[in-house]
Amino acid sequence: MPASHKFSHKHLIDIKSLSPEDIEFILEIAEKYVTKNRSKNKSTDILKGKTLMNLFFENSTRTRISFELAAKRMGADVINFSTESSSTKKGETLLDTVLTINAMHPDYIVIRHGESGAAEMVAKKANCSVINAGDGTLNHPTQALLDALTIKRRLGGFKGITVTICGDIKHSRVARSNIDLLSKMGAIVRVAAPEFLLPKDEKVEGVEIFNDFEKALDGADIVMMLRLQRERMDVPTLPIESSYYKLYGLDRNKLEIAKKNAFVMHPGPINRGVEIDSEIADDMNKSLILEQVEMGVAVRQAILEILS
Repeated sequence: MPASHKFSHKHLIDIKSLSPEDIEFILEIAEKYVTKNRSKNKSTDILKGKTLMNLFFENSTRTRISFELAAKRMGADVINFSTESSSTKKGETLLDTVLTINAMHPDYIVIRHGESGAAEMVAKKANCSVINAGDGTLNHPTQALLDALTIKRRLGGFKGITVTICGDIKHSRVARSNIDLLSKMGAIVRVAAPEFLLPKDEKVEGVEIFNDFEKALDGADIVMMLRLQRERMDVPTLPIESSYYKLYGLDRNKLEIAKKNAFVMHPGPINRGVEIDSEIADDMNKSLILEQVEMGVAVRQAILEILS
């Protein structure tokens, strides 16, 4: 994909609105930042004079910090919005908060919110570029893009590879965005979960669905594990951790069912001994978890550059 590709989007809200060419373009620009971030001089002034607002209504470590680091390395000013000390505690609505922020003329609003569709609503009201850092159970586009960069760097591409995603599919915006991206780029996508952790009110399109994790692992190039999102579950649906781990936790024996050179991924945070064994999570020959974190900064830098 040539660097002259015309990226026609003002915002980054989801993966569905991106073309395969858009995705390749983002990954190409991100590669430049991977190299830059590994050099002694990591800073540029490409965003000098611009301001990024981090509006995180949900807790985050990797996503918020990587957006902040990405913007600061590019010369932008960063404001981190704190819900604990904001007027949301006084009953201010999301819309009023956004209109207030918008009146201050930021160049980017990065938003994470518990309600599905929140980022799209903000984009309709804001004059600046809006980047979705995760909304409800719907979308997490930058996570899917950093996962894609991680996979592409290891496997060379997407066509024909098999990716098995296991865990809490029902509540996972990461799963949905990865399914959208990987299917669009020609990968074979499998999801594995107990019945109560699969979406009931919608189709999981373009994927092979398994209740048996071991069958889903057969021939997989990438095994992507997801945590149980207990904060989004009703008490009656909370699984017993030991029983869940026995059937759906990734350990050495289960990983051997996948391809010999298969890699393991996880968006974090990790619940060790619930969805993944520490031996696998820390295996530097198999685990790409920390590489995903590194790629997250580069992908977010690429997005900021493209939307500038």
